[in-house]
Amino acid sequence: MCIKRFLAVTALALASTVTSSAFAHAKLQSSDPKAGSTLGGAPKQVRLKFNEAVEPAFSKIMLLGTGDKEIPISGATVDKVDPTVMTAPLPPLPAGEYRVRWSTMTHDGHKTKGDVPFTIK
Repeated sequence: MCIKRFLAVTALALASTVTSSAFAHAKLQSSDPKAGSTLGGAPKQVRLKFNEAVEPAFSKIMLLGTGDKEIPISGATVDKVDPTVMTAPLPPLPAGEYRVRWSTMTHDGHKTKGDVPFTIK
């Protein structure tokens, strides 16, 4: 009887571990600039911090300006030392409303995306 109980508990523990990791998604923990912030000057880069490592080949950052017009940026990278951080340099930006649009994929293949709005005075 004890062996059956041990096997049942072990199977349940294994199933819950597999299930919880199967539903894990990269969640944005912080950003610089912060979402909804109003800045006195243009930021030189965007920095996104996630709760888990993201896959560099399938993670990107876009910058959108007025009317959702894409502003070209280059060099978005996932940090080699801390793969939970993604950065991109920004061009000089005039006053206005902007949105950082990001998309990521974690090592287990889950995709997530989101926006970080900010304003420059």
